[in-house]
Amino acid sequence: MNEDLRGRHTKDGIRIYDQADFAGMHAAGALAAHILDEIAAHVFVGQSTAEIDKVITQMVHDAGATSATIGYKGYKHASCISVNHVVCHGIPGEKTLKDGDILNIDVTVIVEGWFGDTSRMYVAGKLPRKAERLIEVTHDALMRGIEAVEPGKTFGDIGHAIQTYVESQRMSVVRDFCGHGLGRVFHAPPNVLHYGRPGSGAVLEEGMFFTIEPMVNLGRPETKTLADDWTAVTRDKSLSAQFEHSIGVTSSGAEIFTLSPKDMFHPTYSEG
Repeated sequence: MNEDLRGRHTKDGIRIYDQADFAGMHAAGALAAHILDEIAAHVFVGQSTAEIDKVITQMVHDAGATSATIGYKGYKHASCISVNHVVCHGIPGEKTLKDGDILNIDVTVIVEGWFGDTSRMYVAGKLPRKAERLIEVTHDALMRGIEAVEPGKTFGDIGHAIQTYVESQRMSVVRDFCGHGLGRVFHAPPNVLHYGRPGSGAVLEEGMFFTIEPMVNLGRPETKTLADDWTAVTRDKSLSAQFEHSIGVTSSGAEIFTLSPKDMFHPTYSEG
């Protein structure tokens, strides 16, 4: 039997993990975060996203880990790389980065059966001011969502904290994609919406593991998926940004499994 099917689940089908399981998630999350730290040096004007993915693939292999995305529903890459108006699930390719491009790099690794899933933003060359503000708001929205995590609160409280902050900054939260449970499996209940009403949704309990990964658009929230069945873009071609952490619910709040070892989760940008 799949290990994730054993143990206690809530009435909503959400797995409750033991305290000992936190160590496995920390190991997987630390590797994913380390890879995203190291890949920063490979993001520059003229670089292709295919080359970035090639480096990530090698790093996963060198660590003795497994990519969760290679082979997942036919996907062939160790990362999703989403540039400018690509919201998520961007496929690495030969197109090269231009000055001022912003990109989200999303990596999920498997370490001894545990899944570590995280993403963050990067820039090639000089960061345009409007993109900088979008990235700031998206990062801060994620952290406000994490701050809302506490046993007895609900998933609606998380979504509400993110939505109200983003909309107060005159930006929009993507509705078409959400965070998810994970642990010994890549995707599991619950769906973690990045919008919602306070007090709605399942109640948070100690031992829940899930991602929070808001996608924020400078324009409207609507997206469309391209003919490749993966790449999601903003319908109005406005810029989009995303940050993602994997977390576990503790007795008093949230424990982040995917903290950057070099404190690079929120990037410090150079002038080129």
